[in-house]
This record gives sequence, C-alpha cells and structure tokens, in this order.
Amino acid sequence: MSKKVLLLHGWGGSDYPHWQSWLAGELAKEYTCVHLLRFSNFDEPDLDVWRRELLQTLEEFKPDIVICHSLANTLWFHLANTTTLRIVENLYLVAPPSMECQVKEIKSFFPQLAPKNLFAKEVLLIGSTNDPYMKLHSLKRLQKELGVELKVLEDAGHINADSNFGEWPWMLEELREKL
Repeated sequence: MSKKVLLLHGWGGSDYPHWQSWLAGELAKEYTCVHLLRFSNFDEPDLDVWRRELLQTLEEFKPDIVICHSLANTLWFHLANTTTLRIVENLYLVAPPSMECQVKEIKSFFPQLAPKNLFAKEVLLIGSTNDPYMKLHSLKRLQKELGVELKVLEDAGHINADSNFGEWPWMLEELREKL
C-alpha cells in the first residue's frame, strides 16, 4: 500500500511554478496518494483558521509523510506545542522562517518556540545559506533546539519558485525512497 503524502504551503501559497505544486503532480503521476492542502486566505493567513484547517486535514487524510514549507513549519510547531498529534513517519521542515519573524501579514504566528516533540519518527530540516527569512546561524540554532538532522542548500534563497525551485528532483527522489 502506498503511503500518504501531505504538502503544506506557507504564506502566499505554493501554486505553480512552486516545487510543492510540481511535486504533487509528479507524485500523482506515480499513483501516490498526495494532498496539497490549500489554506484559506494564504496572502493574509490567520493562525486560528489555519490551525483548524490543518487539524481537520490530519484527522481526515491521516498522512504518513508531511512536507512543510515556510510558514507551514511555524504552524506545525504551534500544533506540536499545543496538541497531541498522530505520529507521522517522516516530517520535512523546508525553509522555516525565523522564530521571531516580524512580517505584519503573518504576525499572528509569531513569536514561536521550538517544540519538544515534533510527532514524527524521522525529521529533516532543510534550509539555505541565504534565506531572507532565516539566517544560517538561526537555522543551526533551531536545528539544535529541535534535535533533528539538517540539510543546508547553498544559495537556495527561500527554496521557492523565486529562487528557481519549480522542479526539485532531489525531493522527489528522497520521497521515492520513503514510499
């Protein structure tokens, strides 16, 4: 039986040409059960609304693998700090913003603390040497606080379409090994 993959976007969504949209399409072509959740009002997200939407999706979809991008990481941290979640097999935390992010459109999500339990058997934190939302030293501090493996990409920006991550073959291959 194929595992279920849940993709969670951040502020502004992950519409084409973002790697999450591409990845969802590639996984679907291989008959993988994949869900790219579209949060409400992703240009001006509300923490309480997104929290409800994610909890409902987790309950109904029951993913084995969760891939968070950007603000979705912070949302996952909120849930992990306040709720007991069903444990997933793999959790990917891609390009999380700083835990003290000051962007006004997403202010309801911050500040945030690193959770003690991420509710995942395996976790991989992925960041970039030049992410405008998370400095490298802050990323390394977060990695230590979470106690997880870290993969650092050179000059990958926020690991989104603006930094040429429309297709991300590495992530597809990574998932194929887990499916």
